[in-house]
Amino acid sequence: MPLALIALAIGGFGIGLTEFGIMGLLPEVAADFGVSETVAGYLISGYALSVAVGAIALTAALTKVDRKWALLGLMVLFIAGNLISAVAETYSLMMVGRIVAALCHGAFFGIGSVVASRVVAPEKQAGAIAIMFTGLTLATVLGVPLGTFLGQAAGWRSTFWAITAIGVVALIGIWALVPRSAASGVEDAARTGDAVRAGAAPSLRSELLAFRQGQVWVSIVVTILGFGGMFGAFAYIAFTLTEVSGFSAGAVPWLLGVFGGGMFVGSLLGGRAADRNIQRTLVVVLAVLTVVLVVFALTAGNKVATVASLLLMGGFGSATIPGLQMRIMQYAAGAPTMASGANIAAFNIGNAFGAWLAGLGLAWGLGYRSPLWVGAVVTLVGLVVLVVGGRVAGASGAGGAEGGAGGAGVGRSRDGGSEGDEAALAAVGGAGR
Repeated sequence: MPLALIALAIGGFGIGLTEFGIMGLLPEVAADFGVSETVAGYLISGYALSVAVGAIALTAALTKVDRKWALLGLMVLFIAGNLISAVAETYSLMMVGRIVAALCHGAFFGIGSVVASRVVAPEKQAGAIAIMFTGLTLATVLGVPLGTFLGQAAGWRSTFWAITAIGVVALIGIWALVPRSAASGVEDAARTGDAVRAGAAPSLRSELLAFRQGQVWVSIVVTILGFGGMFGAFAYIAFTLTEVSGFSAGAVPWLLGVFGGGMFVGSLLGGRAADRNIQRTLVVVLAVLTVVLVVFALTAGNKVATVASLLLMGGFGSATIPGLQMRIMQYAAGAPTMASGANIAAFNIGNAFGAWLAGLGLAWGLGYRSPLWVGAVVTLVGLVVLVVGGRVAGASGAGGAEGGAGGAGVGRSRDGGSEGDEAALAAVGGAGR
């Protein structure tokens, strides 16, 4: 296994810890800055919105930059943001640190995926990308509970100092182990001709043409609502666990580990199911997730039921991710890179939207069960959009999302072609990388 993949995984671990680690520390952060729980939760929403902006803007800006140098620049941005968070004396400065750190998130995973696929043989590309993303998974399974434990034991700032140190390790690793590569657009055009046939680099305009597809927008909306519902429920989970379920603050890190374990298993199983049928998998998973959130809200006062609900919420919430990502790539004929980046942005818009709605429930005095109810409603709306969108696609002959992973690649768009034609072309393009 190339050591470059380890460096990328370390970077992913740090980024994942930055995104999710604060959730278990919200009570301590709120108390330190003298703000309400709702206002403290905006540090989550601010991060998510910044990810959404960075995923599109920085990916576009770095199109012609050598990928190694792009990754190094993104890690410097990551380190700077977490350093600001670690030393912040005011809530406003803390928000600045969160926004700065978040800008690198989407672009790092987008560019890092391409780099990972280039340092191994073609038949091992999917495995290489999976190794890079294990960093993000480990951040959820191990990093978040340990970060919460460290923050509670040595102050919440210690967690951000630790994340900063992880960023430095990743920076050194990328510098030492990741090989230089040609500018992404030129290299990929010459190698694959995905966006152009004459050998010229794909333009930003050609990538943006994917957004003429109606089903691409359906996918984005489903991602925002489907994942946002789960995230809204999870954003204030520390308060639910301590104030409703009756767990001590010291138990929160271990309970977050249960949630992370569910995410790890759910992601693997969700990917396998989506390989068989994306639309059906997403319908089933979103329906079950809605039920899980409702049951969690009703039984949150029972500790055993709470643990089981955490496991299932993490499992079915994470099971949506592979299918949602595959769906948008199928319908984004000729432009999987930008579409994939847009979906990363959609995940984080959903995070911000869900956390905002859940915060409103708390602000209105609806209690610490309300984030679960809000999450269930938002997820249900996402399910309805998915079902309606799937029927429209079927009626128009755009059956791209009905197939398995083999359709996750991209066909070549024809200017002036119908939405159904372009989606059908996307569906038959190979994606097994």
